[in-house]
Amino acid sequence: MLLHGDLTDEILDAFFGVYNELGYGFLEKVYQNALYFELKERRLEVVAQQRWAVRYKGREVGEYYSDLTVNGLVILELKACETILAEHQQQLQNYLKASTIEVGLLLNFGKRPEFIRKIFTNQNKSLIR
Repeated sequence: MLLHGDLTDEILDAFFGVYNELGYGFLEKVYQNALYFELKERRLEVVAQQRWAVRYKGREVGEYYSDLTVNGLVILELKACETILAEHQQQLQNYLKASTIEVGLLLNFGKRPEFIRKIFTNQNKSLIR
């Protein structure tokens, strides 16, 4: 059984619904807005551009903003590019590492819809909160 599997299944269903409606070729922001509204219609708690502090040795050294955060449990990193690259996956991994969230989905609204599910957990997750 996958961590937050039911929720990620619902998110993926929404992702494919948005992709099937809009197709390929829009800017990432268009897909972000459409997915935001689709997830809200499904009565999920969605936050766009949630701020996360990046810490080094207990000190804040930077910040990043997740494209979407769903139910406080899943970070969504959206792309609208040819294909998912290793650096996109690393970006999501770093976002999970810096946040209190353990599950992330990398969703690409490219020529073909693609997704990758990432999990990052360690003993420090409880300390970040």
